Amino acid sequence: MSARPRRLVVVADSDSYVKWGAAFASRLPAGWAAELVLVTTPVLPSERQLSAALDGTVFSRGAVRRLSLDGLAARLEARRPDAVLLALRGPLVRVVAPIVGALPERPVIVSGFPGLTIPAEPKAIVYREQVDLIVLHSRREVREFRANALALGVPVEFGLATLPFLSVRDRAFAAARADAPRPDPSAAGGQHGGDLVFAAQAKVPAEREDRVRMLGWLADAARRRPARRVVVKVRARRGEAQTHAEEHDYAELLADPEVLDAIGGPPPNLVVLDGPMSRCLEEAAMLVTVSSTAALEAVAAGVPAVVVDEFGVEPKLINTVFEGSGLLAGADAIAEWAPRRPEPAWLADNYFHGEGDDDWADRLDGLLLLREAGALPFRRRRHNLAGGALRRAFERKRMLGHYDRSLAGAVSTVVARPARWVVRRVRLVRRVGASRRLLA
Repeated sequence: MSARPRRLVVVADSDSYVKWGAAFASRLPAGWAAELVLVTTPVLPSERQLSAALDGTVFSRGAVRRLSLDGLAARLEARRPDAVLLALRGPLVRVVAPIVGALPERPVIVSGFPGLTIPAEPKAIVYREQVDLIVLHSRREVREFRANALALGVPVEFGLATLPFLSVRDRAFAAARADAPRPDPSAAGGQHGGDLVFAAQAKVPAEREDRVRMLGWLADAARRRPARRVVVKVRARRGEAQTHAEEHDYAELLADPEVLDAIGGPPPNLVVLDGPMSRCLEEAAMLVTVSSTAALEAVAAGVPAVVVDEFGVEPKLINTVFEGSGLLAGADAIAEWAPRRPEPAWLADNYFHGEGDDDWADRLDGLLLLREAGALPFRRRRHNLAGGALRRAFERKRMLGHYDRSLAGAVSTVVARPARWVVRRVRLVRRVGASRRLLA
């Protein structure tokens, strides 16, 4: 009689975390069975977004359960998983981890990130301080996050895993193909089709005028190659939620007469599309982005790319990781359909280390052995303790929004929001005072 397979439950919330969690669980070693559940929050993906996020994974849309936080606890207790992957935004990980930690024979708790995480933010560790294993996707990420955890005194494990969006075949050939001859994106035909695909992001660039500039460059590229499409690839349609709120939607900007006038009118071959990025790359001659993980998907698929540096290269643009990559370029590279090739040395340290270096599965096995021996206690929270139970109720309310109907959540909102405003004002005054002292 064979032993039962180990069970992993993936708990996800937003579209990008669903995509990552589903892809990660689809590449589990033999001997594992996985299921995916969604926690009901204000960023719950639409049916269309869910289908796109699950594309290419072992999960079907109909098999994904949507659960309240209380329903999640009951589901996990009934399923008795060996491990739980919290594919959630950091503040929600902090809310859900104690629920998982309180389960009988509590499972190993795993978390991670759906994309680029350089520079490594200390708060990302603080949010995940009660997790057992954090999955990262490059040697550089492991170094930087391990240094943060050491500085914070958080004894969490880190495991290296290749980004699951990058197919096995493409991962194997990505470095070799970096120096291979590329089809001319301006010429007809070519092995990757003809589109210039711009991977839009919710957070960057943030300013409306910068987004209009971006559309102007794309319109110029479309006019220069009228036989080719320039695709603005968006993550969400009007009314759909995303992991990060988007203030200036590209599709809406392209419907604004003022914007159309600023970019010289809309070329007919400038189009807006949604759906899986992998499908867009099948027809792409080149990819353009400000800092999206789509640049890595393009490199893996052998599609040349441009990471736009016109807005600067700095942490708030989430693009410092591309320094030294060979992919950074300005607006001229877009207009001229002149993509860049990645540097092999950069690839090795950033996301293309090679599958043989992945160690997350071994680290997970070690934690499972500790669990079986009863030597894996759930760690007590040590950071951001001020406010006690009221703070925890506010953290839950902030992440669940109207899905949290608890009295404690309602009370916490009344008390905590004014208090947070005061704290922020005090911090601002201190920063201004410190700046004046430095200039004095």
